Amino acid sequence: MPVTLPFETTIEVRDSCLCLHAQRAARALARCFDAALRPVGLTNGQFSLLMSLNRPVPPPMAPVAHLLAMDRTTLTAALKPLERRGLVEVRVDPTDQRSRLLVLTDAGRELLASAVPIWRETHRGIEDELVDPDALRRELVALA
Repeated sequence: MPVTLPFETTIEVRDSCLCLHAQRAARALARCFDAALRPVGLTNGQFSLLMSLNRPVPPPMAPVAHLLAMDRTTLTAALKPLERRGLVEVRVDPTDQRSRLLVLTDAGRELLASAVPIWRETHRGIEDELVDPDALRRELVALA
C-alpha cells in the first residue's frame, strides 16, 4: 500500500521550511542583481567571483572556493568564461607548481569598477525594503 502524506504536511513545509525560504530569497536576489548587472555584461555570480579576486595578492583557488561556498570543480567552470573575456588569468603559483593563483586582470578591474556603483544602488534599494538588514546578514552568516 503506498504511503500518502496529508496535504497539511505540504502546507507545513511550505510555510516553515527555512531551506525553501532561503532558496526562494536567494533566487529572487540573484534575478534582481542579474538584471541590474546585465548592462555591464555580468551575472551576480560573476560579480561575486571577480570581487573575491580583488585583493592585493592573487589568491589560490581553495580560499576563493571556500569564500564562494563552491567546490574547486565548480569554481574552475565559473572561471572559464571570465578567462575567455580576459577578465581573469589562472597562473601557476611560483612557490608551488601544483597550485594555481587567480589573477584579476586590468580589464577585470575596470569592469568590476564599473559594476560596483550598480551593485551599490541595487543593494541599497534592497536593504531599504528590509526591516533589519544587519540582523539578516548576521543570521545568514551564522547559517553559512
